[in-house]
Amino acid sequence: MFNLRFIDRPSPNYDPRARAIDLVVLHYTGMQSADIALKRLTDPAPLAGNYPGPWQDKDIDPMTVLGRVSAHYVVDEVGNIYRLVAEAHRAWHAGVSSWEGDPDTNGRSIGIELVNGGHDFGLPDFPEDQINALIHLLRHILARHELDASRVVGHSDVAPGRKLDPGEKFPWVRLAEFGVALPR
Repeated sequence: MFNLRFIDRPSPNYDPRARAIDLVVLHYTGMQSADIALKRLTDPAPLAGNYPGPWQDKDIDPMTVLGRVSAHYVVDEVGNIYRLVAEAHRAWHAGVSSWEGDPDTNGRSIGIELVNGGHDFGLPDFPEDQINALIHLLRHILARHELDASRVVGHSDVAPGRKLDPGEKFPWVRLAEFGVALPR
């Protein structure tokens, strides 16, 4: 039995949840490291100069205010699970998105970010320890919220054409073997 242990790294970037959880959305961080991703997901006043990367114009003013973002959980490459926003709150992870015709994806979902450079950094493989931790976290979430594997989706599913994560290297089949996602 896997003992879930959380590292609390509270984010101020959330608001009240007004509805039941019926979805889990998986993301990759798309950033250079876990430290940078955690800093960005917990930053109450993010500035472009603090998060340089290929996702923004190279000539952007470093003092440009960025949108605030968060997730409920972050799973790093060695399987550490960071808890950023309590599930009772609405984290800001899905952006402009929709599922089953409902545009409030954040209001109905739990967001899990996997530390991975994503397409901007060569889409590295997802390490075994990271995926094992994710499987156990998903088992825990699905059981508590009485959800089945069909309720676990990717960011690309809720924001098609805008988002690619968790990407084509994500091991959906492996998650399906453990009953925590559908195969793709």
